[in-house]
Amino acid sequence: MQLDLGLGMPVTVSELTRNIKTMLESGFPDVWVSGEITNLRIPSSGHIYLTLKDRDAQIKAVFFRQSARFLKFVPEDGLEVTVRGHLSVYELRGEYQIIVEYMEPRGLGALQLAFLQLKEKLEKEGLFDPARKRPLPRFPKRVGVVTSPTGAAVRDILKVLRRRAPGVQVVIAPASVQGEAAPAEIAKAIADLNGLGGLDVMIVGRGGGSIEDLAAFNTEAVARAIAASGIPVISAVGHETDFTIADFVSDLRAPTPSAAAEIVARSEEELKDALENMGRRMVYSVGHRLKLLRSRLDSEARALPDIRRTVREKMQRVDDFSARLARSAAYDMRSRRDRLSGIAARLDTLSPLAPLSRGFAVATALPGGEVVRSAGRLSPGDRLRLRFIDGEADCRVEDTTANSGS
Repeated sequence: MQLDLGLGMPVTVSELTRNIKTMLESGFPDVWVSGEITNLRIPSSGHIYLTLKDRDAQIKAVFFRQSARFLKFVPEDGLEVTVRGHLSVYELRGEYQIIVEYMEPRGLGALQLAFLQLKEKLEKEGLFDPARKRPLPRFPKRVGVVTSPTGAAVRDILKVLRRRAPGVQVVIAPASVQGEAAPAEIAKAIADLNGLGGLDVMIVGRGGGSIEDLAAFNTEAVARAIAASGIPVISAVGHETDFTIADFVSDLRAPTPSAAAEIVARSEEELKDALENMGRRMVYSVGHRLKLLRSRLDSEARALPDIRRTVREKMQRVDDFSARLARSAAYDMRSRRDRLSGIAARLDTLSPLAPLSRGFAVATALPGGEVVRSAGRLSPGDRLRLRFIDGEADCRVEDTTANSGS
């Protein structure tokens, strides 16, 4: 089958495809299409390829990176969306497709969906875990503030701090809180305050507004900067009913910037009241404790015996024991003295010196000094030494007469 384009000549596939592409692009320059995302593919190039389908049909679509970079949420398979773009033909495959220029989720707004997607992602990572929350210092001396330097939030914070804690030093890190540049500026301001050092706590926030106005505080860049902060962070974004990703990541959420300043700086009146209450509680506690101790001592005193009577009895027992000990010691000394006297008498009887006291003498041969026990061992001329009770005398043997019975 041939297609006659008015010249009576057949055309090539490329020519036909090019003509169809021209017709589609000129005939459908601006289309809005709703459908469910399927076959989603996002390669490293950053382009987004997908198919839109409903119950009866489907059409391919491509969202080039230049336009996709403004997307507020992450496309997912199964997500119902509405896209705006124009029809075109991918000539290499001869497929017609939608060149997407804008995409929004159906039912939820793009920012709301982006909020829910990021919240789910960070929650799975544990960035909202209560165990990560750090306690705030009770009496901070230096406070960092990340906000717009010209907004109402910074004025409210400074007003409260001057009134409640005039001695607190405030360091302001200015940042845009709205617009495309805001997330990067807020994240950098948080990092700068951490690099400065010496801060006790940090307030990150802005005044109230629409979800679009608060979008910077629902970004991953700000959330991760807060999570990485070494300084405890109070999130103070919007009004009391506004919740942002920054609120969930921070160590404490304050409903408003003014409330954050009140949390940081407890007023002198509050401290005075707290100290007075503490003093009253201490006085009551000590008095109550003393009363209990006094009652216990009275009970124990009644249960104890008469101490004076006990002491007198003990003293009398000591005196009795001392007397018995003295008598026993004297008796023992007499017994020992008598025994020693008897032993000394027996020793005197057995002593070789005892016969000397009765007129006897001990003869020893000279020069050896052997005791002469028998006259039969002596010869005339032998020299002897006689020992008496009171001294000694040397002599010579003239004659010996031995006892015949010896």
